Amino acid sequence: MSEIIYLTDVAVITCIVDKERTDAVLLAARDVGARGAIVHTAKSWGTRERLGVWGVAVETEKDVINFMVSSDQQDLIFDAIYLAADLNAPGRGVMFISPVDRAATYVPEALRKRLHVDPE
Repeated sequence: MSEIIYLTDVAVITCIVDKERTDAVLLAARDVGARGAIVHTAKSWGTRERLGVWGVAVETEKDVINFMVSSDQQDLIFDAIYLAADLNAPGRGVMFISPVDRAATYVPEALRKRLHVDPE
């Protein structure tokens, strides 16, 4: 059994936007150092969607984008995503940062040696 190496200095940035903004968000985050993202689709409704002839709530699809980032990069990436998603306009979406107590994934031996990671 191999040892578990815990990552403790990380956060998750979650951005919920219209599908049309997803590519811009992903590119902006990558350009400032984000290494990857998870994108999934969700249905939403709210006061902005109460449109139409009868004022009936209309469901819309949004993309939920999650980035796991190091704590020292979170502000830079958050700001880039905010601008790319155009969140300063009403009804564009929402974004938040969640602290992560610990995360675990495969860390190559070469990287562990370079970072002087001691698994014990």
